[in-house]
Amino acid sequence: MKRAVSISIGSSKRNKTVEIELLGERVRLERIGTDGDMDKAAQLYRELDGKVDAFGVGGTDLGLRVADRWYPLHSVSRLVRDVRQTPVVDGTGLKATLEKRVAGVLEQLAPSLPEKTALVTTAVDRWGLAEAALNAGFRVTFGDLIYSLGIPIPLHSPRSIRLMAALLLPVLSRLPFEWLYPVGEKQGQRNPKHTRFFQQAAVVLGDCHYIYRYMPDDMRGKVIVTNTTTPEDVQTFRASGVRWLITTTPVLEGRSFGTNMMEAAILAAAGRREPVNYAQADGYYRWLDGVLDELKLSPQVQELNA
Repeated sequence: MKRAVSISIGSSKRNKTVEIELLGERVRLERIGTDGDMDKAAQLYRELDGKVDAFGVGGTDLGLRVADRWYPLHSVSRLVRDVRQTPVVDGTGLKATLEKRVAGVLEQLAPSLPEKTALVTTAVDRWGLAEAALNAGFRVTFGDLIYSLGIPIPLHSPRSIRLMAALLLPVLSRLPFEWLYPVGEKQGQRNPKHTRFFQQAAVVLGDCHYIYRYMPDDMRGKVIVTNTTTPEDVQTFRASGVRWLITTTPVLEGRSFGTNMMEAAILAAAGRREPVNYAQADGYYRWLDGVLDELKLSPQVQELNA
């Protein structure tokens, strides 16, 4: 049996282990949360290096892909600096390939929506989802400044995101990651903020922790596009009135794993041992697209409220 392990600096309450059949191989998927303890996460990477088939980096990213540029997160790289044998992925590969396929689902749902408006909570972390909303013809608000930096200024074009990334990410990438993103127990805390941007959107796309944390209590009739959903997340979305929940990764035993976990599972099942370099990944993305076609993976739609 192949083994793919996601070591996350997120909450250990979201830990889960399942076994799936993938590419003709039996793969054990394990998520291990360290509750924000980066030293513990680094220790687990060292201890399991060479003993598992693929690592996923959870609760954070090794870097951010905006259009064709890669911005490494220097404060995170120390987590995996001692890994020598096991390939490491953070989900960027699936964000660049699988998440773009949401465009077709959004086009199908569009006629039933009051208007084609969308909020992408953080485009620098979900460029594939941003592309999907734009390709489906939605008017998109990008909430990067709003929800990552607390600056209530919406952005409305891909060019503005690329410019913002070029100006700010070289500096922000050197800050402690927890200054920019909720880690550990903070991931389970609700803090509705700047909710008018949610209310103006028919579709909300992005990281599940950002959506859960900042959305208003009333989300009646809206569509959420995300992943890494637990049954508790789904129940919160249902209680708030969300009509459709679209997850970009498969729902396994009641939850959808993060892109990092599923990307690691694909590498483990395929027996791919080469290190993944997201800074020069065009060939890797083409390979992943081919695997996704073979697996017939596509976004999953759940109707939470009729």
